[in-house]
Amino acid sequence: MVSSSTQSSAPAPFAAKRYELLTLGDELLLGLTANGHLTFIGSQLGRRGVLLNRNVTITDEADAIARQFRESWAAADVVITTGGLGPTCDDRTREVLAGVLGQKLVFDPAIEQAMVERFASFGRKMTPNNLKQAYRFERGEVLPNANGTAPGLWVEQDGKVLCMLPGPPNELQPMFIEQVLPRLAKLGLLLDREAYVQLRTAGIGESALETRLQPVFDRHGEALSVAFCAHQGQVDCRVSSPSEKLSQTQLETVAAECAALLGEDFVCYGHDSLAKVCADLLRAQEKKLAVAETATGGLLAQAFTAVCGACKFFAGGVVCCSNDAKMLLLDVPECLLLQHGAVSAEGAVAMATGAAETLSADYALAVTGFAGASEADGAGGNPVGTIFIALHAPHGVWSKKLNWPGPRPAVKSRAVNAALDWLRRELVRAQNGAVAPVRRSGVMQ
Repeated sequence: MVSSSTQSSAPAPFAAKRYELLTLGDELLLGLTANGHLTFIGSQLGRRGVLLNRNVTITDEADAIARQFRESWAAADVVITTGGLGPTCDDRTREVLAGVLGQKLVFDPAIEQAMVERFASFGRKMTPNNLKQAYRFERGEVLPNANGTAPGLWVEQDGKVLCMLPGPPNELQPMFIEQVLPRLAKLGLLLDREAYVQLRTAGIGESALETRLQPVFDRHGEALSVAFCAHQGQVDCRVSSPSEKLSQTQLETVAAECAALLGEDFVCYGHDSLAKVCADLLRAQEKKLAVAETATGGLLAQAFTAVCGACKFFAGGVVCCSNDAKMLLLDVPECLLLQHGAVSAEGAVAMATGAAETLSADYALAVTGFAGASEADGAGGNPVGTIFIALHAPHGVWSKKLNWPGPRPAVKSRAVNAALDWLRRELVRAQNGAVAPVRRSGVMQ
């Protein structure tokens, strides 16, 4: 959910420019692949002060591509396409758009050489159909692809910009950040920095967050624009000044005032994940973390291993759904499981303790619970959505019980974020010289 407290009457110079995104591929319309390109490109443009005006998803059929591109090219200042640049017969975007723009496609030996070298690095022979990817627009430029064989293509024509990107996200995303955004900024089509200052928060709801920060907002009146975006257990608050009545330095001062009011509910400025924030705190304190999971099925470990240099702070993780696995891998006492059950405060504490001891970690997180409907008849009458989280720290171990009714993916996501936030708060307190645990409840050992 996004809301805004004020609206700008004097938009930035590029705000009147129209951006359209064309996502191509039958697999998107068939639901075989999620349209993550819209989420990614829309968010990246939004950070630079640009609203993506429209996204249209198109089949791989040539007439459909040509028809939609003509419409978008006539209406927009910048058209971005994704997909259809590969070597197979259903990759038609390059040829169709060249025809609409009245440009010839020319063979580029430099692209061919880059493909040959990439295939050689994998020990594979390049098949002849890959040469299709070595053609570029006669009056256009190439966006090198460091992670694949199909380069991106860039055309400036009729006072407009066409940016064609490959479909695989691991190829598209770095190309967009490292090449496309700088080019658009150089042309004055978006900001060369973020258009707002974002505060990331956790443990506080959207309405409570706005209420707490409203006194700061009120002091700046219509010069300040505020927007909120709620996630699972997190809320982002963006402060900006589209009218430019407030400078970037003044916006940073406003954000600092907000952070001071939030205390431990403030996570960071910008877009770092909870796991990244925890990782930075662990590295700064030269501590290591281990995790033990049942209900979250490895998502907690994945959150940490997604952070670059995880081996510096992450000792490892154990996914142990059966009682036998808990006893074998974490030395959880069988008598404890029989007496209290695997989904219990005591079980979570034993898992966290076992993970810390087995993996020689300073801190450990454990998550156990009933995340889905098939587990509705769980032991002890715990309803679906019941989660126990335990935190092991150098000075003790604690657990707490949480409940989030809802679909399994949402329960798992909230459980991961709750565990990360608890660890973050404890690490912040440790950094500040405090040793008392935060929000402790349940069992203590």
